[in-house]
Amino acid sequence: MDKRPILNKDISINDFQEFYWLKEELVEFCRSEGLLTTGGKIEISGRIEKYIKTGEKHLKSSPNKVKVESKFDWNNEKLTLETKITDNYKNTENVREFFKNEIGSQFKFNVRFMNWMKSNTGKTLADSISEWKKIKTVSMSNQKAKEIAPQFEYNKYLRDFLADNPTLNRDLGIKLWKLKKTMRGSNKYEREDLEFLK
Repeated sequence: MDKRPILNKDISINDFQEFYWLKEELVEFCRSEGLLTTGGKIEISGRIEKYIKTGEKHLKSSPNKVKVESKFDWNNEKLTLETKITDNYKNTENVREFFKNEIGSQFKFNVRFMNWMKSNTGKTLADSISEWKKIKTVSMSNQKAKEIAPQFEYNKYLRDFLADNPTLNRDLGIKLWKLKKTMRGSNKYEREDLEFLK
C-alpha cells in the first residue's frame, strides 16, 4: 500500500490526483502557497492542480459577479403573491414563513427550487409556488436515489457500500472509508474494498 504523500508544493500531479484530500487540507495548502481559498472543494482542487502543473497562482476570484441592482429587503418586507423576484433574492426566514403560510407546513427549500428562484427574476411569488408544486410532484414520482454531488465522496461511498451490503452495518462502511481514503486511486466504493477487512 502506497503511503499517503504530504500535500505541499513538491507533490506530483499524479500523487495529488490519486489521493483523497479534505477541503480543510486543500484550503491550508492554498494559504501556504498564496492561492485563492474561496469556492467549493472541486473548484479549489482544480486551482491546486493548475498550480502544480504550471506554477501559476490564480489570484483573481471567479468571473465577475453580476452587479445587484435591487434594494428589496427579503428579510423584512411584507411578501404577497404579487411580489416579484428580484436580482438580490435570498432564501430568508421571512420567505420561508411566507411559503409555509401559502403552501403549508410541508414546504421546505430544496436545491432545484432555490436555483429556480435565483434564475427567474421578474416572476412573482405566485409563479414560484406553482413551480415548487411542480418540483415536489416530480420528486415524489421519482423514487430513485437522489444524486449526491461529487464533492460529497464520503456520503456517496457509504450509500454505495450499504446498497451493495444491506446486511452489513454503517460502522463497517465508515471503517472501510477511512482505509480507502488513505490509498492511491479511486475513492469510490468497490466490492473489493471488503478485502481490506481480512
